[in-house]
Amino acid sequence: MHRFKVLERPLCVQMDARRSNAVVQASDGGNGTFCPQKQRRYVLFAAILASALGFIDGSVVSVAMPAIRADLGASLADAQWISNAYALTLAALILVGGAAGDKFGLRRTFIAGIVLFILASIICAIAPDARSLILSRGIQGIGAAVMVPGSLAIIAKAYPKRERGRAIGIWAASSALTTAIGPVLGGLMLSTFGDGAWRLIFAINLPLGALAIGLLLKVPADAPSRQRQLDLGGALLAVIAFGALAYGLTATTSDAGDARLGQAGAMIAAGLTVLIGFVAWELSRKEPMINLSLFRIVSFAGANAATFSLYFALSGILFYLPMLLIAGWGIDAATVGFMFLPLSLLIALLSGPAGRLADAVGPRLPISVGSLVVAVAFGGLAALVGGGIRAFWTAVFPMMVLMGLGMALVVSPLSTAVMTSVEDDDTGAASGINNAISRIAGLIAVAAMGSLAAYRYASKLGDKAVSMPAFGEAAPGLSTELEAARLAAGDAAFSSVAWTMAALSLAAALLSWMTQSSGKPSAHSERAEAGR
Repeated sequence: MHRFKVLERPLCVQMDARRSNAVVQASDGGNGTFCPQKQRRYVLFAAILASALGFIDGSVVSVAMPAIRADLGASLADAQWISNAYALTLAALILVGGAAGDKFGLRRTFIAGIVLFILASIICAIAPDARSLILSRGIQGIGAAVMVPGSLAIIAKAYPKRERGRAIGIWAASSALTTAIGPVLGGLMLSTFGDGAWRLIFAINLPLGALAIGLLLKVPADAPSRQRQLDLGGALLAVIAFGALAYGLTATTSDAGDARLGQAGAMIAAGLTVLIGFVAWELSRKEPMINLSLFRIVSFAGANAATFSLYFALSGILFYLPMLLIAGWGIDAATVGFMFLPLSLLIALLSGPAGRLADAVGPRLPISVGSLVVAVAFGGLAALVGGGIRAFWTAVFPMMVLMGLGMALVVSPLSTAVMTSVEDDDTGAASGINNAISRIAGLIAVAAMGSLAAYRYASKLGDKAVSMPAFGEAAPGLSTELEAARLAAGDAAFSSVAWTMAALSLAAALLSWMTQSSGKPSAHSERAEAGR
């Protein structure tokens, strides 16, 4: 029985780069190519540039968040929405964005996504306040939802099969490199030029995007691969459902009494109600955005549950840890940027061997062990937090290396688990669902964990909380006593988040162990079992 094998190349942690073969197989399905040989390099370079836009933007914003808050006077809830506005529209629309490439042609759709992304980036760079930045980040996410699926799919459609592997290898290696160096370069900019330099992080998207568009215009347009209806109704319901959930969870971050908590509860209830409506809508559609019938397959459902738990944990740590280190401990952004290096580099180096291990022994063991390693790393962060540059290098950085090792064991086998659990014709849909779930996990994590951090921070400060800055907010000029209280409260707040993330990573390990196969998995037998 044919098994779908994941691409054994260095891939970065971003979910877009994890599922290369699924997108490749779904993109043109044949041997043809729309692009002449001499022009294919333009497609490849444009795809690399577009990937750099998304990867750098996603990883650097976490490092820049303390500077953004200081420069715009943004609250913790504002900071959550600066991240979540982008994550919400990207997660809800990414499947529609991929379908748009099939309907209107990849080159045309890809260019449209890049144009929208860079226009929104310009608005981000000149945003006068937090609300303007949140709105422009949401628009940026719409552009990314069209751009992200196209970056790999257009390579697959431009290159014939015999050349495709090498082209995707170059793309994947470049993606890993930009993901690794993006936070470091962003941190250096912030440390050198001050808090206002966060605007340059968005402004750099303009020349990169313009160059990508210029290269794509040198390439002939491809013909649409299939005419299909775009599930815009489902996308709208998804935006409303997850937006309401995120708003409700974020609303509890602010200390505004029972009225605020009542409003938050109402929004969460509304979000859950609309989510039920979204499921009903998708079940009624002839061409749904999400094929919910795939969740009847135990291994597919289990892999996605593990994805949600693990990427919830990962997103929560990567969003709140830089706040603690920069605004809490006073470590410069350039140094904090280095903590992202082990994650990207270890995944780039070890995804291939981990994929081969999953092929040999099944995905259960590497996913379970890797998730357990991540749980230990997050537990270590929770137990070892304590301010100062020395603690960064002796406690935080080693735990980030351990986390990177665990994620390197998980990334490729998790893709294997998702892809081998479905029929070959469903691999593109399975990939898109798993991609969207990982992003929704990040959205909910940033929203929910802010409430936990704010509550623990305020409870630790007690009566002092009234006159103190919020969690993750710099506080120059405090007395020695108040500064010590602020640091202790910040450490306690992050420790609560990290322990929660460790528990969710452990849950991912258990889910994988219970639902995934050991030995060489047989997708056919699993599907037959699900159909009984």
